[in-house]
Amino acid sequence: MRGWSSKLKKLALVVLAVVFPAGVGTDAAAQTRFDGWASVVVAGDWRDGSGKPIEAFDNARRDLSRSILNAGLPQSLHASVTLNPAKPDKLSPTDAVKTIEATLTQGARGCLFYFTSHGSPGNLTFGDTRGLSPTDMAVFLRRWCEGKPTVLVLSACYSGSFVDALRAPNRMILTAARRDRSSFGCGEGETYPWFDACFLESLPDATDFLDAANRTRRCVATRESAAEITLPSEPQMFIGAEMQIRLPTLRFASRQ
Repeated sequence: MRGWSSKLKKLALVVLAVVFPAGVGTDAAAQTRFDGWASVVVAGDWRDGSGKPIEAFDNARRDLSRSILNAGLPQSLHASVTLNPAKPDKLSPTDAVKTIEATLTQGARGCLFYFTSHGSPGNLTFGDTRGLSPTDMAVFLRRWCEGKPTVLVLSACYSGSFVDALRAPNRMILTAARRDRSSFGCGEGETYPWFDACFLESLPDATDFLDAANRTRRCVATRESAAEITLPSEPQMFIGAEMQIRLPTLRFASRQ
């Protein structure tokens, strides 16, 4: 019996060595689910509908960046981008694209791209440029993220108009509104756009991106109902076949 006991102990040690290599315990292993994932949060505008400066988009950019890093994405592969000319870290649209590309292309294992701004059907406000079309975004994502697992969040009015052009098996897409609806909370006096506020509220308790998306959608519906919005934004979600399998494995650090 002693011989068998000794053999079993040796076998257990071999299994543990394979699953948890030297220097990596169970806690450390749990923290590696987003290793190699790059993330970018972009505030594409700094004005309300009448052109007056507001802080909502930059507030969201700042706090979303913090929350995303707290969820377990690596800080070394993260960029927080603003086009607001009043901010000390402002970038021109050209430099913003370069920064986004330089960051996301470093993510060997995955991409998270969160964009908050104003929008119109088929267009996202990107500083003082003509804006970004679904075709622009499709080209950028192919260049920045290639075939890697990608989570794309578009927080803007009419952002659902981008979904059809961006569908892919390796992508999860979450938009703040359907293709023909506005989103809300982008005016003077708002701390965040309502969708961004709900995403921020959802992240600390969410287990993964899918859970965060579902919580965000419920939160938006509740907020809009309380405000008696007659045409609710109806945030949209698409999950490609590959991401349906992968998402449950990408648990946030706080929920591992």
